[in-house]
Amino acid sequence: MEILLVASAFNSLTQRVYAELSDRRHRVEVVLATHGDDEVRRAVRDVRPDLVVAPILRTALPKDVWTEHTCLVVHPGPPGDRGPSSLDWAIAGGGTRWGVTVLQAEEDMDAGPVWASVPFDVVPAGKSDLYRNEVADAAVAAVLLAVERYAGGTYEPRPQDDDPDADVTWRPAFRQEQRRIDWDTDTTATVLRKLRAADSRPGVLDELCGAEVFLHGGHPEDRLRGSPGELLATRTGAVCRATRDGAVWIPELRARRRPGGPPTFRLPATHVLGPRRLAGVPEAPVAPELAAGRRTWSDIHYRQDHDVGFLRFSFPGGAMSTGQCRRLLDAYRHALTRPTRVLVLGGARDFFSNGIHLNVIEAATDPAAESWANLNAMDDLVEAVLRTTDRLVVAALAGNAAAGGVMLALAADQVWCRAGAVLNPHYRRMGLYGSEFWTYTLPHRAGPATTERLMTEALPVSAATAVRLGLADRLVTASPQDFAAETERLAAQLARSPDLDRAVTAKQARRARHEADRPLDDHRRAELAEMHRIFFDPHAPYHALRSAFVRKQADGSPRPLTAPRTLYTPRRP
Repeated sequence: MEILLVASAFNSLTQRVYAELSDRRHRVEVVLATHGDDEVRRAVRDVRPDLVVAPILRTALPKDVWTEHTCLVVHPGPPGDRGPSSLDWAIAGGGTRWGVTVLQAEEDMDAGPVWASVPFDVVPAGKSDLYRNEVADAAVAAVLLAVERYAGGTYEPRPQDDDPDADVTWRPAFRQEQRRIDWDTDTTATVLRKLRAADSRPGVLDELCGAEVFLHGGHPEDRLRGSPGELLATRTGAVCRATRDGAVWIPELRARRRPGGPPTFRLPATHVLGPRRLAGVPEAPVAPELAAGRRTWSDIHYRQDHDVGFLRFSFPGGAMSTGQCRRLLDAYRHALTRPTRVLVLGGARDFFSNGIHLNVIEAATDPAAESWANLNAMDDLVEAVLRTTDRLVVAALAGNAAAGGVMLALAADQVWCRAGAVLNPHYRRMGLYGSEFWTYTLPHRAGPATTERLMTEALPVSAATAVRLGLADRLVTASPQDFAAETERLAAQLARSPDLDRAVTAKQARRARHEADRPLDDHRRAELAEMHRIFFDPHAPYHALRSAFVRKQADGSPRPLTAPRTLYTPRRP
């Protein structure tokens, strides 16, 4: 079928719905509703879709569109649930079971007849993590079922008011006054629920060190204690704050927007507060190996199980700053000193990596210089993985990856993707040529023709398509909560394989052949030359695109799947 996706953002869910429908040979186009009703109408006229699907919509569809076309809206709540903050209410209320409903657009928001609904478990995770994983899994399953039912031509969607199992409830927008934390009386569990229900949008408005900020992210702390509300420590950019009966770590803050000022954006908490406000607050480091055995926050963990090492990392939003890249490289080098035969890289759930940290770059005094430092730190990490020849390295992608994060994964010997992951193996939509040795890894995995198509079309691909194209080696069909355990089982199986030594020997020979053909240093120099030209050209589109992305401002692209304008001159790898 010809399907038009109408969305408020080309976000992770929209991209996944696009990729999954495309995998099933539907012809899919996307239009962003944020560009206005006329753009939506124009897209409908151009595409003439058989079906309109709205994966994420913060505004109503134009009436003439939903009266003339069947329009299916994805609502992150069970049948009967209505309102703009469904997921916030579910998390804040401490519920353990929720659902996603695909309903037909009508006059009243969220009140149309139901085409499909799929339940999911509400796990103790931030809203954005839950949204990209359990919610996305349920949403895709519901959309695929609804599309199948629509294509069949015989299914009659059921009105919500006639469904005895539908608890019809309107829930208003979840306001900041309901999110407010009372540090004197709220327990740690209550504080965590409030923080998680606001992550990553809109955050919890609070006052910290005399500054009005939004708090983003919340993780429990097992040892540090103090007076309620007191700042106890910092750790690699995060701050630890005492609760009535414990403490929580808050990795990111967002300054409150000043009247008439530009939109603010999330940054590491210590970056926002600055050294003056944090004077006297101690840094409380924790080694990756010690963090793995504690109930505390750390963005890097290391654990060893017999012949398998697990280097877990989880950075907010999947972005990796200069400092984070360097710390992860240090942890990687330490992991190589351990006697393992297999080393697994990746977090237990959610993002693998999205490459360089655009927010930190945007906030830097010299964004060009910070871009350059960040990219070189990322290249150092990727090169270390590529040059590891004494064991097998596995990249385990529990969730999405993009740009340099995809190339970090491709540097490993094997790439394992959870079935729900979406990969964006390109740089072009940020106006970049790309680095992280993509000119080496992509052609060797996918071939020159597919490499050129991926880099110029700049489209997201599903995990299943990544396997088909050679970007990934294994599709792991596990829930977000079960992915880590499943990769541990598979890694142990790999370490016991009688063919492992032969595979390592073959890897060494292959690396030597490739080095003789074209050294890694040559790939790096050529890529960095292109990136240096872009970073230090103040008129390069990268700077405006980065700023618009970070500040969540429209970039002038109502149809994000159309071929992006030429932002650089591609060169054959």
